[in-house]
Amino acid sequence: MHEASIQDRDGAKLVFLALMTVLSSLLIVWADGGYAGQLLAWVKEKQWGWELEIVKRRDHMQGFVVLPHRWIVERTFAWFGNYRLLAKEYEYSIRSSEADIDLVMIHLMLRRLIA
Repeated sequence: MHEASIQDRDGAKLVFLALMTVLSSLLIVWADGGYAGQLLAWVKEKQWGWELEIVKRRDHMQGFVVLPHRWIVERTFAWFGNYRLLAKEYEYSIRSSEADIDLVMIHLMLRRLIA
């Protein structure tokens, strides 16, 4: 997570650097078409052993089409929408926002484990 004033393509580098310390066993990262370009070369240059795969919409597709792997992210955001805590951004710092998302995900996972 990063500030809204940072372009997503540039912010992805910050997120990847933070992920490296936590998820060193990561193999594949799926990204939206907006992340294509220099980010692909940057990830290869770092030699972390990750494959950055861009999930693109094909030119011949008309209307709404479910893209591979994209539904995972969209489904998770939909789950977040059920929590008032994440409905609006009231937090002052990014760490507070990250903690809120962690709490929501812990609650979601615990509910699934118990059910």
